[in-house]
Amino acid sequence: MKRRNFIKTTGAGALASMLPLSLSSFSPANQLRVAQVGLGMMGVADLKDIASHPAVKIVALCDVDSNNLNKAARDYPNARKFEDYEKMLDSMGDQIDAVVVSTPDHIHAPVSLKAMKMDKHVYCQKPLTHFVSEAREMDKVAKERNLVTQMGIQVHSFYDYILATELIRGGIIGKVSEVYAWSPKVWGYDGPEPQGSDPVPAHLNWDLWQGPVKKRPYKEGFYHPGNWRKTLDYGCGTLGDMGVHIFDTPYNALELGVPLTVKNNCRPPNNFGHPEKNEVTYTFPGTRYTTRRLKWVWYDGEGAPKLHKKLRLPNNETLPEQGAMFIGQNGRRLLLPHFMELPRLIVKGEYKPLEIEKYDPQGKLGEPVRDYAGESPKHYHQFVDACLGKDQCSAPFSYASKLTEVILLGVIAARFPGKKLHWDGDNARFKEEEANKYIASL
Repeated sequence: MKRRNFIKTTGAGALASMLPLSLSSFSPANQLRVAQVGLGMMGVADLKDIASHPAVKIVALCDVDSNNLNKAARDYPNARKFEDYEKMLDSMGDQIDAVVVSTPDHIHAPVSLKAMKMDKHVYCQKPLTHFVSEAREMDKVAKERNLVTQMGIQVHSFYDYILATELIRGGIIGKVSEVYAWSPKVWGYDGPEPQGSDPVPAHLNWDLWQGPVKKRPYKEGFYHPGNWRKTLDYGCGTLGDMGVHIFDTPYNALELGVPLTVKNNCRPPNNFGHPEKNEVTYTFPGTRYTTRRLKWVWYDGEGAPKLHKKLRLPNNETLPEQGAMFIGQNGRRLLLPHFMELPRLIVKGEYKPLEIEKYDPQGKLGEPVRDYAGESPKHYHQFVDACLGKDQCSAPFSYASKLTEVILLGVIAARFPGKKLHWDGDNARFKEEEANKYIASL
């Protein structure tokens, strides 16, 4: 059955799920002066989408890799160039309104916190931070200084994800008892720690790239560019990359907080790389959209997920490569592929029409959107408009910090494979004392 046949009717207009955010501090003019930190593959994409807003002026570019920096600068010749974000902020503080942070994970918090403590609005890539303590600190500072913030989970603003949120909250499958989510990506490394060192490329400032973490010798192919996600020191593995995106809609739709327990079935730790395969099970306290307890299982790595009856599709169809399955207490299920596909309702082993008008009687959701190029800038433009006092952000740090915390607890659990860890969210501590040393930087 074709996807369009799952919809009986749709309305007109657009809907964005908004979270409360105080917006009393804005740019003084109807223009937002933006500095971009990090100009790798994702950084360039962030720069393009933020700059596509007509009110944005790119005033500064920063990257520790001169090749990345000079390439990006060709499109923004009036922007000042910097190798060091601290020097950029110190020298241009009064000429910058907002900062976009697109660095590797371990640098997110240092850049964002310095910018926020200078009263700059911040758009930061996912996951928000490398450590739980950093996520909580960024949320705290953003609130204290009344800043506009947004985490870079751009699909949060896509039609399909907003639709799925409204359907779940509208009760299309009743109260949700379980969520299964998966990605076959392999942002882990099961091999040995590299030995020796290689010459640092002339275009790379390796010391600045490492930032505040433990200093390591440069090794070609292990860190920059791209592979840093696989390593404990710099990235957060597949959970930190794809988990944030795929967790986002269920987490938002069900209004979850932090979990009670977390367990990761994976290989023993090697103290260098994240596991290439993870099976993470969370238990959450109930909300108005869930049963008394919610079970959440995440699978990643080659061949993920494990097949069982709750993931079987009608007509023996193959599961989408990445996605999430909501399990309703009444046996109904909602499949949300990742991404640019409509959710699919499954009842008694058969696909059923979504009947969107039942859950959106005023037609606020509008027509389905299949145009990634058209959808992609929405999340960035929302941030810009919020900075100018014209909108609110749907993924501010008050939300993003909690979602990131959930992700990072799964990452920490990989240090203790097969062991259930008990999380005290009020005090930000594990019951298991040996796990607490991984909450903050060592």
